[in-house]
Amino acid sequence: MNVRQVIPRDAIPSVDDPEFGDQYSGRSDDLVVVVESSVESRAYPVRYLQFHEIVNDSIDGEPVAVTWCPLCGSAVVYDRRHEGRTLEFGVSGKLADDDLVMYDRETNSEWKQSSGECIDGRFVGETLTVRPSAVVSWGQFRESSPDGVVLQRPRGTSEAASADDSPAPIDYEESPYSDYFRSDGFGLDAHRGGDSRGWDMDDLDPKAVVLGIDIGDEAVGFPLSRVEAEGGVVQSEIGGRNIVVLATANAGVHGFIDPGYSFDRVDDDVVADGTRWDPATGRARDGRELERVPTRRLFAFAWRDDHGKDAFYSRLA
Repeated sequence: MNVRQVIPRDAIPSVDDPEFGDQYSGRSDDLVVVVESSVESRAYPVRYLQFHEIVNDSIDGEPVAVTWCPLCGSAVVYDRRHEGRTLEFGVSGKLADDDLVMYDRETNSEWKQSSGECIDGRFVGETLTVRPSAVVSWGQFRESSPDGVVLQRPRGTSEAASADDSPAPIDYEESPYSDYFRSDGFGLDAHRGGDSRGWDMDDLDPKAVVLGIDIGDEAVGFPLSRVEAEGGVVQSEIGGRNIVVLATANAGVHGFIDPGYSFDRVDDDVVADGTRWDPATGRARDGRELERVPTRRLFAFAWRDDHGKDAFYSRLA
């Protein structure tokens, strides 16, 4: 694992006192990370997360960290409780294999964002617990969760937003990673205009969207392209649990516990057990709802860094 200090600690400020409302000024196709509890649904716009990378929040009394690494395209929501402590996370300024390294302010332990593994400090070798979440567009979220709330524009400044390293207001209308997302290269050096890291998987782009699922000792990454190639529905078994992975019409991918139905794709929905289901929410027209599994949404190169070349779903496997 290659760990390097890129910017000072907390130069990218985490959001520690998030505020929520029902209005969002961004575009309908802006991506949001969605976390649901028994009482509400919350959306965290990537437009904000790309400048803050971590939101320390509590939902229905449960402390969570909503995390995003722009270089890895990785959205992962973690339970902030670990070994009897409630941790608050900040941005260390380091990258591990081009992935965000978080640190907790209670023990100063450092954690790799895409895997949740502690790579230095008191909890080294241990991992955080992943919470179920989803990545959808703002328009999808508002349609499916009309009573849901959205993270309001964070306040404050960022040292990383200023050329002279002094605090500067954050312009959330900017998209500092848009060229990176469109380019062929991947990793920090490619983002800065240099050479990209090597890649030897001809059948999968390094920045292909992958849905990573870890259950027990087994981890499988489901590339969106491979799920789409199978009609948008893949039923599999991971760690002894039956799961179903569903792709949506607008390039989303979601994982649920498979109740044993036979799923078929029909237009933008899936049909199972005599009714239509929304593949993004897992909700059926008759009121039933699939149980979402804890997942990580990230680029293929980040999943491979964490789990190896053989940890991708393949129909031939």
